Amino acid sequence: MLRKTALSITAAAAIALPAASFASGHESDIVDIAVADGNFTTLVAAVEAAGLVDTLKGEGPFTVFAPTDEAFAALPEGTVEALLEDIPTLTAILTYHVVPGAVMSGDLSDGMMAETVNGKSVTIGTEDGVTVDGANVVLADIEASNGVIHVIDAVILPE
Repeated sequence: MLRKTALSITAAAAIALPAASFASGHESDIVDIAVADGNFTTLVAAVEAAGLVDTLKGEGPFTVFAPTDEAFAALPEGTVEALLEDIPTLTAILTYHVVPGAVMSGDLSDGMMAETVNGKSVTIGTEDGVTVDGANVVLADIEASNGVIHVIDAVILPE
């Protein structure tokens, strides 16, 4: 249930990200972009709760698959609150959404495997648009000073 809930949280957050918010994002780091956009308050709160702010503000580069507040809101009631109290699970989920290096959408190929910061790998699909573990990338290649953000439409969870 917690796994399904976490998946739902991440998925919902990815949907609500407006592209215009990131027009000059490459001058800011990943966290600054998420904070400034205003559609990632839940994601930012989760990153803060997990103690990952300094890491995601670090040199990187990182590729982040970022869910929006709308994605988190789509989770079953109480899921976000439960995850914010279960820091090990929250950290495992958040780090599964981060790949070391700046991976742009043009660098992806169908069936490609990418190891996450979590230590597990995600599978990339490119047949009908770009997917990550089955989640659709709905907004890609948002450049930050320390990497890139891709918005996905579903929460992805480590096995």
